[in-house]
This record gives sequence, C-alpha cells and structure tokens, in this order.
Amino acid sequence: MNRYAALTLALCASLLSTACVFAPPSSVRVNDSAELARMSEQALKTCGEGQVKEVSARSFSCK
Repeated sequence: MNRYAALTLALCASLLSTACVFAPPSSVRVNDSAELARMSEQALKTCGEGQVKEVSARSFSCK
C-alpha cells in the first residue's frame, strides 16, 4: 500500500510540474509591440502629455 501511495504521489507531482507554457510566435510579439507603439502615440494625442493612465496593444485610458 505504501508503494502504491508513493507511486501515485510521484505521478501526480510529475504531472503537476509539467505545466504547458504557450509562447506565441515571434511575429506575434513584433505585431504586439508595433500595436503598442501605435496605441501609445494615439493615447498621447488623445489624452495629452502626462495624462495617459494605461496603454495596451488594443486600448488605452486617460487619467
């Protein structure tokens, strides 16, 4: 019984430690950074200098 419990514990630990990590292709990152730069420029034009609260690749918010 102890071997079964130890084997089960080891199996569960190994399954939990092998998390799937998704890394988008590098072309997606380039597009995201280009979108972020474009959105940052738009936020500065809309909100004004020093008035931008948050910018993401898809949106921005003013203070």
